[in-house]
Amino acid sequence: MHQQEANWAEAGRVRIMVPRNTTLFCLVFCLGQKIEAQEGHFPIPIISATPGFVIPWNESVKILCWGTPESYLYQLEIMRNSTYEVVEEKLRFQKAAEFIINHMDTNTVGRYRCRYKKQYSWSEYSEALELVVTGLYDKPFLFADEGLVVRPGENISLQCSSAHMAFDRYSLSSEGGAALSLHQNGRRQGAFILGPVNLSFSGNYACYGWYSGSPYVWSAPSDALELVVTDTTNQGSAMENAIRMGVAGLVLVVLLAILAEHWHGRQMPHTDQPDVPEWS
Repeated sequence: MHQQEANWAEAGRVRIMVPRNTTLFCLVFCLGQKIEAQEGHFPIPIISATPGFVIPWNESVKILCWGTPESYLYQLEIMRNSTYEVVEEKLRFQKAAEFIINHMDTNTVGRYRCRYKKQYSWSEYSEALELVVTGLYDKPFLFADEGLVVRPGENISLQCSSAHMAFDRYSLSSEGGAALSLHQNGRRQGAFILGPVNLSFSGNYACYGWYSGSPYVWSAPSDALELVVTDTTNQGSAMENAIRMGVAGLVLVVLLAILAEHWHGRQMPHTDQPDVPEWS
């Protein structure tokens, strides 16, 4: 009898302890889930290329993949045959990883992306970076229909053509700017309309020819054209201001000369006049 009562008492303690253990387990589990969710929220990596995405044949390029200081593994991939393949991995704790491509050619051009690993999870992939190699074909010619000196608000047409290659794509690039592309349906010439222009459009421009079947292999760049955007209104105002400043400066100099002469005259000593004898 006593043993049975002891068993009932033990069962009661178990029944009382079960809800407490369950509550504690739920708290620990929910907290773990919250921490894991926070840790799994990684910033999207940023991919870039130095000196740029247009690289001359056989030159090198540096690809940067930016993650977080806690990232310990970076992965660079390239798209081949509609699928991405791993190019290289960097293992170390750092905010960004550098991937060097020593020789740009038809095997290393294309679409790249990267990601990083933090703790036990991978980040999302970066946006695609498209690298282009130039110099496989002869350079086209770039010219303007009219002059290369334009005023703000005007448009200018630049023509890119090739006498020997039947390119069906042309790209125009500015020094330090992004490239503009134009499809020409197999014609030998591409037309680029820039405008309405402002002072930021001034600079050197070059164009490239390529084929739609090989979008990452371009010709050598054309000879550069220098576009000048000049604001004649501001120049006229600047000239008028310069004239006004010059006149004001001249008047100031004259006034200073008069004051100096007046001051010098006041400082000169007065000599006594000699006695003149009176005539009797």
